[in-house]
Amino acid sequence: MTLVLASRSPQRRAILEQLGVAFVERPVDVIEEDEGVPVAVAQENALRKALAAGAREGEIVLGVDTLVATELEIWGKPPNAQAAHETLRRLAGRTHQVISGVALLRANGEVQSATATTEVTFRDVGEPLLQWYVRRGEWEGRAGGYAIQGFGAALVERIDGDYLNVVGLPIATLIHLWPALLDLST
Repeated sequence: MTLVLASRSPQRRAILEQLGVAFVERPVDVIEEDEGVPVAVAQENALRKALAAGAREGEIVLGVDTLVATELEIWGKPPNAQAAHETLRRLAGRTHQVISGVALLRANGEVQSATATTEVTFRDVGEPLLQWYVRRGEWEGRAGGYAIQGFGAALVERIDGDYLNVVGLPIATLIHLWPALLDLST
């Protein structure tokens, strides 16, 4: 089976490459939900991406959506530096959830799906660090306005759960859905 990644995410691509997983990319543009129960929103968006890419014979399409939430509030991708600063200021000193929806679609229409949640606690950072981070521009295109694998690590006090989920692809969840993802014979 050929894995098709329905994403433009360089982080997802890098994680799959790091594990030696062969895949092809089929980026899609879908209208994403941004309101509702965060777990359900992430799952719905992942399914929309997988369906938009469409599975052909011999393919399994992977749709993933990662979002940041505090209780029932979803923190999307900030549209500008000011919004990124405000998002990060409001997350500072608090614990939030990084939730990923994962959907696998086969050519026969069969769908497997799951979610992964990781708790991330930010340090109680001050204005100088927030301004420093926002100036780096790393917040662009990132749910919650940060990237834990980059400069955003300076904002984090601790995590509880799957680190790779926070980066953008919960491998443990994906392998649970599709154990044959990894070629264990090599």
